[in-house]
Amino acid sequence: MDWLDGLLWRGRREARFDSGSASSNSIVLTKRHSQVSLTKQDAATGHLRINLNWRMRTSDISGSQRESLLRHPFKALKPPEVMGHSQSMVNVDLDLGCLYELMDGTKGVVQPLGGFFGDVNAAPYVKLSGDDRFGSASGETIYVNLDHREAIKRILVFVYIYDQTPAFDRTHAIVTLYPSNGPRIEIGLDERHPQARSCAVVMLENVKGEMIVRREVKFVYGFQAELDRLYGWGLQWGRGYKTKAER
Repeated sequence: MDWLDGLLWRGRREARFDSGSASSNSIVLTKRHSQVSLTKQDAATGHLRINLNWRMRTSDISGSQRESLLRHPFKALKPPEVMGHSQSMVNVDLDLGCLYELMDGTKGVVQPLGGFFGDVNAAPYVKLSGDDRFGSASGETIYVNLDHREAIKRILVFVYIYDQTPAFDRTHAIVTLYPSNGPRIEIGLDERHPQARSCAVVMLENVKGEMIVRREVKFVYGFQAELDRLYGWGLQWGRGYKTKAER
């Protein structure tokens, strides 16, 4: 009987989440299965961790090597060179940020640009951990304090390329949400948009007291102001620059 109950429980869980992997304990949001409820997952409390991690696509790193071998086939006899993950090779700076709107009408942005890192224990109950410029293993992380979920109306998480050549087609980026309970939630940015500079990735929204996570993955050719217009935030924007410390 216990074995049968376990099968029934697993079936209910898979029906609830629609998409996921039991082996990796994750939910992958796709166009077809685009949202999940943190409330129904009993994960609408504590700190929700939102992480951006990215790396260069392998094909782009090795592409120049393949072209060189075609022109100089005898190079294949030489020992392979070890290529470091250096700034000169990467030359891409993906940043994580979010637009927020609170129930009292307060609106704003949390992002490295301008040093708007937020606060996790006071309004807006959202904080950015720091700025990763080179795609390190830890990436960039936003924390959302869901113990104050009644004060949060919506949060739009976005990724943008700071002051560099558009290169979403050269990077493999993934945004992962780690709730306080249950499987992590993953959104991959694998669509090829070579000229895009920003991407609205995921919306966290309070819908009649239920915290919903919804995949967006909408690439735009501008920056935060264009995302603002797309989602009707109504903020005033100006050209921003990072300080030397932020760089």
